[in-house]
Amino acid sequence: MQFPQWPRKAANNFRRRFDFHSLQFQLTVGIAAMSILGISSVTLGIAWKLDDLIISSHKKQVEQLAERFGESVEIYSEMMSVDEAIERAIAYLATEETSIWVARPDGTIARSPSLARGGQDRLLLVADRQATAIPKVFRIREGYWTICAGDLQVDARTVGKMNIARNITVDRQMFRKLLWNLSSVSAIAIGAITIAIAFYIKKSLQPLQKLSQLTASFSAEQLGKEQLYLDSAPSELHQLENAFNQMLDRFHESWEHQREFVSDVSHELRTPLTIVSGYLQSTLRRGSNLTDPQKEALTIASSEADRTVQLLEDLLELARADSGHLHFRKEPVLLNDFGSEVVEMAKQYNPDRAIEFENTSELIEVCADFNRLKQVLLNLIENAVKYSPSDRPVTVTISRDKSRGVIQVRDRGPGIPLAQQTRIFERFYRLDEARTRTTGGTGLGLSIVKTLVEGMGGTVSLRSKQGEGSTFIVNLRLIDSKI
Repeated sequence: MQFPQWPRKAANNFRRRFDFHSLQFQLTVGIAAMSILGISSVTLGIAWKLDDLIISSHKKQVEQLAERFGESVEIYSEMMSVDEAIERAIAYLATEETSIWVARPDGTIARSPSLARGGQDRLLLVADRQATAIPKVFRIREGYWTICAGDLQVDARTVGKMNIARNITVDRQMFRKLLWNLSSVSAIAIGAITIAIAFYIKKSLQPLQKLSQLTASFSAEQLGKEQLYLDSAPSELHQLENAFNQMLDRFHESWEHQREFVSDVSHELRTPLTIVSGYLQSTLRRGSNLTDPQKEALTIASSEADRTVQLLEDLLELARADSGHLHFRKEPVLLNDFGSEVVEMAKQYNPDRAIEFENTSELIEVCADFNRLKQVLLNLIENAVKYSPSDRPVTVTISRDKSRGVIQVRDRGPGIPLAQQTRIFERFYRLDEARTRTTGGTGLGLSIVKTLVEGMGGTVSLRSKQGEGSTFIVNLRLIDSKI
């Protein structure tokens, strides 16, 4: 059973869109959390204070009503009996929202009309068991009541127990509605503030993103030519801009010193090493009286001297390219004949390796430097031979792709991991140090290939898959192309 792929894709898109470790996300969440805490605290504080005011107001009203009831009974008792005075005071002060009843010593109860209609047994029970002289709020069924109770005295004589209950359900419902509206407004305000904060932070961080984009686009060749400039940025970022430009200037000076040093050292060492290599090879050719260990030692020394001379040649080539002194003699080159010639040359250098050439019947003529292009193709073939099994062929293919002539060099080696393919053309970058020592690589061959191809107005790229080999692709502009 296969599960649908869209949840995983949606999650990946969400993660790409929202980087939880980014400064923008953390600032937005942090400020939004503080806003939620602040607004929620204010909302809860207002709600608590408003509820306290409503309850206190009702309690005060019940206390005042209790005082008025006692005074009314005192006044009416001067004109009529106590029982009649109680009935008259209840009739005078009781309303639909306020219930008053008095329990007499003989067990009878004088009550207001709302209680006389019945249905308030629960209210009477709660008042009898829990009510005190200090008014309290009780929830009875679906309603809320403020109730107080105390002895009713006339002429310093207790004539019964007075109970006063005020129905505050409507006010509580209005308070709940008000609280809900206040919470809704607060939630909307929090959402609006969060969105506004997110956009503001995004706009504020745009100079940093621009700084990141500019620095990512810089290359060694641009040092000394490019400067960072941030428009409408805060003063702190302008300070960072100035510091970064100063750092770029220092990098440019160091880079220039390094290039000059490499060029000078390579030039000074090349001549004596070439002489040493020549003497070693001459000694080997004439050394008929040398022992086998001596011949082996001289052979190794000659091989290492040649390898070092080649390294110096590569360094000089790159130094000339860096300084702009690498010149190209561009001319029409027929790739069909050129590829056949270079492949035959590579076969002579590698007589025990199979190098296949796949040509096309279509004539493909490009604009290039013949000798430089030969160096490029020989380097690619040599690289393919080194890093592929001896029983597998290396294939060179000539083809055309729209307005470009294409040279492909394919090996059947182990391939290059995807994470390392972007660095394969860097100077001195090698995939496997141990294997490189056995094959004699310096890590400069592909860097020189890239420099020469781009100098001729072309491009070089790599297509590789582990276990299936690698293909290096050189694209050059056709003679009849205007692109």
